[in-house]
Amino acid sequence: MHELTLCQQALAVIEEQARLRQAARVTQVWLRVGAFSCVESSALQFCFELVCRETLAEGCTLHIDEQQAECWCHRCQRYVNLLTHRVRRCPDCNSDDLRIVADEGLQITRLEIEEE
Repeated sequence: MHELTLCQQALAVIEEQARLRQAARVTQVWLRVGAFSCVESSALQFCFELVCRETLAEGCTLHIDEQQAECWCHRCQRYVNLLTHRVRRCPDCNSDDLRIVADEGLQITRLEIEEE
C-alpha cells in the first residue's frame, strides 16, 4: 500500500510548513491526486488519518481532489479525458498515440492552520 508512504511524505511537508508559520495546529489539508498515480482515495483518507495521530495535523479535515486522466491525442490534435486511467486510447478516434498530461503524483495544494 503506497498510500501510507505518500501520506508520511506529505505529513512531513505539512508539519514543516506549519512550524515555519508557527501554527498551533493544521485544521484542513487539500491534496490533488494525479489520475495516473494509482492512489485509492479511501485508502489515502485512512492512511492520512493514521499518520496524523499525535501531530499538528491530528483531526484535520482532508480534501481530496482527484485529477482527471487528461491526454493530448496526436491524431485528433486536442486534449481528451480518458474514462479510466487503465484504458489509454482516445475515446473519440481510438488512437493510442497519446501524450499524458495528467500528473502521476500527489500534491499538497493548500493548508489551513490555526496560529498560536
